[in-house]
Amino acid sequence: MSVTTFEADTPPGILDRERIIARAGFNRWLVPPAALAIHLCIGMAYGFSVFWLPLAQSVGITKPVVCPADMSFASILFTTTCDWKVSDLGWMFTLFFLLLGSSAAIWGGWLEHAGPRKAGIVAALCWAGGLMLGAIGVITHQLWLLWIGPGVIGGVGLGLGYISPVSTLIKWFPDRRGMATGMAIMGFGGGAMIGSPLAAMLMSYFRTSTSVGVWQTFVVMGLGYFVYMTAGAFGYRVPPAGWRPDGWTPPASANAMITSGNVHLRDAHKTPQFWLIWAVLCLNVSAGIGVIGMASPMLQEVFGGALLGRPEFGFAQLDAGQKTAIASIAAGFAGLLSLFNIAGRFFWASLSDKIGRKMTYFVFFGLGVALYASAPSFAHMGSKALFVGAFCIILSMYGGGFATVPAYLADMFGTQFVGAIHGRLLTAWSTAGIVGPVVVNYIREFNKAAGVPADRLYDVTMYVLATFLVIGFICNLLIRPVNPKWLMKDDEVAQLQAASALPSGPIGGQGIGLGGMDMKATLAWLAVGVPLAWGVWETLASALKIFG
Repeated sequence: MSVTTFEADTPPGILDRERIIARAGFNRWLVPPAALAIHLCIGMAYGFSVFWLPLAQSVGITKPVVCPADMSFASILFTTTCDWKVSDLGWMFTLFFLLLGSSAAIWGGWLEHAGPRKAGIVAALCWAGGLMLGAIGVITHQLWLLWIGPGVIGGVGLGLGYISPVSTLIKWFPDRRGMATGMAIMGFGGGAMIGSPLAAMLMSYFRTSTSVGVWQTFVVMGLGYFVYMTAGAFGYRVPPAGWRPDGWTPPASANAMITSGNVHLRDAHKTPQFWLIWAVLCLNVSAGIGVIGMASPMLQEVFGGALLGRPEFGFAQLDAGQKTAIASIAAGFAGLLSLFNIAGRFFWASLSDKIGRKMTYFVFFGLGVALYASAPSFAHMGSKALFVGAFCIILSMYGGGFATVPAYLADMFGTQFVGAIHGRLLTAWSTAGIVGPVVVNYIREFNKAAGVPADRLYDVTMYVLATFLVIGFICNLLIRPVNPKWLMKDDEVAQLQAASALPSGPIGGQGIGLGGMDMKATLAWLAVGVPLAWGVWETLASALKIFG
């Protein structure tokens, strides 16, 4: 037997794409909870700040052992005698989103070929393995291991885990593209709501007179995440090529913004549509992510003593005990923003199925400009309700932008390579992760140095972020249907899809995707819904402190 024949006769491996092509009897409603299982785990990247203060006193235990002021950068990476600064630990957060975008762009094409199950397993190994390496870094007190472990290796896991379900969900729900991706991607926003309070509980349990409990928490959460993500990866199935739900036919081409063809991965970035959508996502995220990073200090500095029922006292007039009290209240604000971030991912993405992606982004930018421009006035009025409400809506649109953009890409470029194209587009997120916080932080520091009162430190920032959204509105306005010259030929698409086509032909449901919320689907949704509900409860309990 020749080598070629042997390879052709070799059955696909358990992780291969060919192994997970759905057959009659499979329920498509099992796929979204599988995607949520992965996104709820990697979403803990948003909540990693819960580890900063404990790690910043991992040597001193009860208080930080400060390093000498003249200690070199290399010495900080390897020192075991003094504690790390929060600013040095924060590089893990930067690496998360830098590696998320770059790894999604680099390996997005591989994912389309390898399939979501294999990508999900690799994501689980990277994310859990990064936490394990981070635990070793805490035990040995080596900062570089924390950067490499959770930061770099974990960041690769974030990228692959984030994009692993996108193409699959869009193909399973051609009738509700926005809703499908919104269901999964809301999990990334919800991961911190579960992970942050869980991590706090675990650190409290493991804390001793010689340990702050972080490395043990990394190990427990890493093992739990690996099991959960692996279960999600094995829950993935892909529909046969050309599959469509029973009774559904693609709508007539009344909407010119939805292509009936496919653009190849090699050509997508050559179109103006790709870069306009890239700019739309980057500007929307830049505005929102800057607020997320400064949510807690912003509320404290803007309202000061008003958070304690003493509006006559500004932030600078509060004593240490009062500042501690309002910091606890402001943590509830950050949690409330996370909740709206999650809800917006599902709400706005689902709404985009009704009003279209382009119109949805017009709402994001138009309403966003009005709210950012009004926020300083709400603050000067002393209205906590209007101020908090404005930013809750803003953050819902921030999350909605993430959840709507995969469907926007599928409308523009077709579904054949949408996962890989989405991966490349996520470099906009990496860019925004630098631009947004830098703009917010540096304007704040400039105003503070100029003697601007604490309650007005963010006024100029709000107007700058509103300007970002004006530019985003213009970019969205310029988006037009893709020129037909970029569409693939039918025979080229058929050749790519041949390996996943059913023997009896691709058209119609063929008994695949049916079942709705049957017992198996209900159990799968409970497995992800119960932890998410617990996270929502914890967040709401904390957020109520804002209003006393």
